[in-house]
Amino acid sequence: MRESGYITGVSVDHQRASVEEIDAAAADSQRAGVEALLEAPAVTEAVVLQTCNRAERFVVTDDPEAGRAALTAATPAVPESAIVEMGHEESLRHLLRVAAGLESLVPGEDQILGQVRDAYEDARHADGLGPVLEEALTKAIHVGERARTETAINEGVVSLGSAAVELAQRECDLDEAAALIVGAGEIATLAAKALADRSDVEHLSVANRTVPHAEHVASVVDVEAEALGLETVSAAVKRADLVVSATGSPDPLLDSPLFEAAGETVVVDIGQPRDVSPAVDELPNADVFDLDDLEAVTAETRANREAAAAAVEDIVEDELSHLLTRYKRSRADDVISTMYESAERVKAREVEQALSTLDLDDEEREVVEAMADSLVNQLLAAPTKSLRDAAEADDWATIDTALGLFDPDFGEEEFPSSVADAEGDVPGHSSTVVDADD
Repeated sequence: MRESGYITGVSVDHQRASVEEIDAAAADSQRAGVEALLEAPAVTEAVVLQTCNRAERFVVTDDPEAGRAALTAATPAVPESAIVEMGHEESLRHLLRVAAGLESLVPGEDQILGQVRDAYEDARHADGLGPVLEEALTKAIHVGERARTETAINEGVVSLGSAAVELAQRECDLDEAAALIVGAGEIATLAAKALADRSDVEHLSVANRTVPHAEHVASVVDVEAEALGLETVSAAVKRADLVVSATGSPDPLLDSPLFEAAGETVVVDIGQPRDVSPAVDELPNADVFDLDDLEAVTAETRANREAAAAAVEDIVEDELSHLLTRYKRSRADDVISTMYESAERVKAREVEQALSTLDLDDEEREVVEAMADSLVNQLLAAPTKSLRDAAEADDWATIDTALGLFDPDFGEEEFPSSVADAEGDVPGHSSTVVDADD
């Protein structure tokens, strides 16, 4: 299997983009995003990673320009100021950093590692994984695991769910309060657990479109909780002091009429796209906070984890170095193998033609074949060394330079059966040097 190819990536995340821009960059699903990217003729592999605060795509192509074109076509509604474009090495480093938690809104948060695993599985089921991205994502997951077992990067506030509760505690007194969690996914579950662990809420409700999922969340928290369907959420909102919403609904679930009859309510919207209509924030009795507001909450955690982050940075760079070396060697080996296969075809054809015109015994035939083998090896020794040297260099362009100097597919074209049959004279040589067919 061919292992060559360049990774090209684009990222729209919380560091440069708004919640709306991240939403605009997202595909209907990670799998659908992969399938759409694979429709581009030049794309051989693809993966899409979408979370609450990022929408990212990565493709593998033989030509980086083709990769950039495919990614640009996939994000037409996103302003350039919100997009970060990445080449091969940048994409690899970014994937490792993301899985390690270094690029998260909450540094070191654990959920991103599971989300990278989900992106891997979605790409695999969509036939988006090949040798390049398979190795990249496997390495990213390995780095994420090392970061969390070998450093303190995930101590403290480590999820959007717990950050949402931290923010809520700063805005209101949660002791003996009534709280409502909307959603039953991973982040909503973490918010419910954090709420139960860090406050003495009097009443906790979990609302979800699928009630059994809400029942599961209610069963895993350390306080008494009730499960509700979304059709009964109105009554829960009216009595809630805190509402935390974290669903994947494409449209807002909570609109202003739900809150008009409620008392003072703190609303933390960590849905992607947003679960809470902007009109709710205009009500005098509702204070709405979203993903952008969590940045202040996570600033303290980020400061406390600087030492751990430095250790994780070292892990990332060490593992990246190994990964790049592996890729470069694979790409060089792939080119060298193709080069020798092409040369072998030319050699076999020309030797067979020569032997067919000569009356040689077995020993003489072996001499001719050995001479042909020696010529091939000597002629390819220099370009082979150049490619292997290029594989050890940091600049990916060196391999392309070597390819330009020596085309590995030289044996694919039809060659004249002799120099005398070629059009024109060989520069620097007389066409009379060869009197017989090769």
